Amino acid sequence: MALSAGTRRTVACLLVGLGALLIVAALLIPTYTVGKLAKTPLDLEITTIATNAPGEDSLVLDSKSLSAPEGAAKIDSNVPLVSQRFVTVEEPSDADEMTVQAGQTLRRIDKQGDTGLLTATIDRVTIDRKTGEPVAKEPNGSIAVTVDKEMKSVADPVQHTGLQYRFPIGTEKKDYPYFDLNARKTSDAKFVEETEINNMKVYHFQQSIPATNLNDVVKAPTNKLTFPAAKWGVPGEGDVTMSRWYTNTRDLWVEPKTGTVIKGGEQIHLYYGRDSKPEVTALKSHIVFDENTIESQISVAKENIDKLSLYGRIMPIVLGVVGVIALIVGVVLGIRGGGSTPAAAGTGGPLSQGRGARRVDTDPPTEQIKITKQP
Repeated sequence: MALSAGTRRTVACLLVGLGALLIVAALLIPTYTVGKLAKTPLDLEITTIATNAPGEDSLVLDSKSLSAPEGAAKIDSNVPLVSQRFVTVEEPSDADEMTVQAGQTLRRIDKQGDTGLLTATIDRVTIDRKTGEPVAKEPNGSIAVTVDKEMKSVADPVQHTGLQYRFPIGTEKKDYPYFDLNARKTSDAKFVEETEINNMKVYHFQQSIPATNLNDVVKAPTNKLTFPAAKWGVPGEGDVTMSRWYTNTRDLWVEPKTGTVIKGGEQIHLYYGRDSKPEVTALKSHIVFDENTIESQISVAKENIDKLSLYGRIMPIVLGVVGVIALIVGVVLGIRGGGSTPAAAGTGGPLSQGRGARRVDTDPPTEQIKITKQP
């Protein structure tokens, strides 16, 4: 059914307006919506589990051997270890900043209960939701490694700098400052290479922590011990005081579009010594994410990649194309609806053709009536 000129003009205006609206939306979505998606979600909950790499040294000092009346310190070998970290979001958190709390334990699973617990840490830090960097206020975090008489954790204010639990959206092939929880210092996680994990492209970063005297970091009871030389198993007579030292080589494999850490590994070495030279091993192991954790992190990365792709590329393209089509149709319809169609004209009937054309008579036949004059 043909539309009247007025109706065509109305439809044309609607199509032009709709087309312009869709084009504007296509331009704004990548900047506004993607900007919202490029923030760490406030409902963040991440559990990672790491175990000692098979076939590599896994050494742990038997703490009971230090307190035993006889014999030297004993170092257990081939110790199965599990490191578990649970990351949640706590208050204060808002549209721009969030407080991340990470509870982490390292446990030897060949011993039950508290006897198997080697380390326990609660870390809190307030970060920028876009960059993942700690905020500038002081203090911006705390670390708890000890408990009080009531067995409640004692948190020490600690100023955090550098990344920890995520990399920025659009991670680049460059070095990033990274905070080490044990040394409580920041050093560069250096870009190593681009590679793949389970068919996902990742960037490999590596951080090296030099020998650090943990007694200088925090005055925990186990960070400085005094025992007879025989108990330490070192030459000499009398008591020997040793500090606990720490070194680490940390590897991180990051999905660059989302900044998700797909895989992590730490080559930890804790030892006692009178200086930075190792004398008695406290812990030495290479701990890496297990396969379930890696697959879980890949799923998280893929979900975020799909969201970024939907709002950053697919929706703008679809809305832009539909908007352009609506705009063109509206303009064309408006131009065509600007005039009116002339009425048909003729002299011999309702339908007339050009000169020389055969006239089509559409009048119905008439009945001839003869009228006879009456005398």
